[in-house]
Amino acid sequence: MTRILVIEDDPSIRMGLEDTLAAKGYEVEVVGRGAEGAERAISGQFDLVVLDVMLPDIDGFEVCRRIRSTRGPARRVPVIILSARGAELDRVRGLELGADDYVTKPFSLMELLARVASVLRRAGGDTTEPIGVVFGEIEIDLVGQVVRRAGKRIDLPSRAFSILKVFARRPGEVVSRDVLLDEAWGYEDYPNTRTVDNHLVKLRRALEDEPERPRWLVTIHGAGYKLDVPREAVRWAKPG
Repeated sequence: MTRILVIEDDPSIRMGLEDTLAAKGYEVEVVGRGAEGAERAISGQFDLVVLDVMLPDIDGFEVCRRIRSTRGPARRVPVIILSARGAELDRVRGLELGADDYVTKPFSLMELLARVASVLRRAGGDTTEPIGVVFGEIEIDLVGQVVRRAGKRIDLPSRAFSILKVFARRPGEVVSRDVLLDEAWGYEDYPNTRTVDNHLVKLRRALEDEPERPRWLVTIHGAGYKLDVPREAVRWAKPG
């Protein structure tokens, strides 16, 4: 069973994370202080650490530094940092210290679960990428960056394909704006969330029969967007 260590001092957030992760089948251990969390991460055998920055003794950056500086196998455990501080310098600092992902509070538990699954996939060596999606009359070649609708080619900018690839990695799952920003734009070129909305409008105009009433790229109010297709609609690169 996948073991996750949660280091978070806020009791309500800690309980919410523990219950949500456990409901997904993970084995969860929770700690409320940074020094204790660092010790548990280093001495225990965890598959992932979910780490808050603002802790009552040492901060999450120092916890991450201690984990990455140990000589044991724990130095390679994936770390997701949680922080109410969304400034770019804090994000960069966390990533430079070796964090695998950085989630800004407030966040939805659904978003966190998606990021946990993504980080665990990468850590497990699953780097298989989607290469195409077929649904309705739409055929999308994500490698060649070609879209056809009822056999007719549709021209889309490269950014649109980056967004479509994010959805293709998670068919049928809700994807938050922050996840789209991180994966389609990256940390070096980070626009505002309104930019995401504008791109989704353009994609709907290209792919939907009724853009104002989308069938495929649907909005999940308060959470994000979803490519409403089954996983079988996605073609994946063959391993090796």
